[in-house]
Amino acid sequence: MTRPDVLFARQEVILRTIRDWIAGTGESPSFRQIGERVGPSSTSSVAYRLGRLEACGLISRTGHRRRSCRLSI
Repeated sequence: MTRPDVLFARQEVILRTIRDWIAGTGESPSFRQIGERVGPSSTSSVAYRLGRLEACGLISRTGHRRRSCRLSI
């Protein structure tokens, strides 16, 4: 899948959350921390959304551990 020209609002919020969290703490947020920031979201929903962002090439994950997100953009 190629990088989309336009992101859905929730995708933008998740990317901003990851970027801000890494800038503030030096590590990526957990699924639960992303869900708390983005809104009422289950960890499986967050995992799905991260998978979609990874498929678009916007993030990469080393394995599928909870704190493994890296921004690709």
